[in-house]
Amino acid sequence: MLDRHRHDGAFAALVLAGSYVEAGDTGRHRVRAGDVIIHQAWESHIDRFHHLGADVLTLPLAEGCLVPVLGRVTDADAIVRLAERDRAGAAHLLMNQLVAVETSVEDWPDLLAGALLADPTLSIGCWAEARRLHPSSIARGFRQQFGITPAAFRFNARAHAALRDIRGSVEALVGIAAKHGFADQAHMTRATRMITGLPPSRLRRGRPDPARGASHGDGRHRAG
Repeated sequence: MLDRHRHDGAFAALVLAGSYVEAGDTGRHRVRAGDVIIHQAWESHIDRFHHLGADVLTLPLAEGCLVPVLGRVTDADAIVRLAERDRAGAAHLLMNQLVAVETSVEDWPDLLAGALLADPTLSIGCWAEARRLHPSSIARGFRQQFGITPAAFRFNARAHAALRDIRGSVEALVGIAAKHGFADQAHMTRATRMITGLPPSRLRRGRPDPARGASHGDGRHRAG
């Protein structure tokens, strides 16, 4: 198992063999050979590997790609061969092959994560009450799967939604803050800075180096 960790840059994780479960800022994903998880900059997650482990190829991606979080490729071997001599070309081939796959929903932590991603202003207490679940059980059970509380997950979801607009638009920061439910611009700045370490002005001027994307080792590696 890899404890919850954060990545500075965007990258794709292509599963070559084995399987594992990733629980992070985009939900919980159960992946096997041929599956791809796309990670954007500053996302965090836990990886839980099955007893046989997994063989994973990580490839840095350009920032801001509008791509599915989870997908599959048709010819992983071709991507691996190309990556040996041209990593940028391999990433391009992967993106061309990528076909979106729906993330499976197996239990209430999956449902709650999806609900919070869809609406980061959601009341967790109301969600729990509607499903006759005790709030303390919600907090404990969610943390067991995701490594953070539902409230922290909601905070990350709201901050990442704001980050996408800060980096991908020229909209006024005060408008972005209001759009995503922050009390004011300063509140949004504190939230995004906690994740990135950078103020919004820096986020708009520059982006992290894609080569820094995979903090657990860029390239092919065996885990578990």
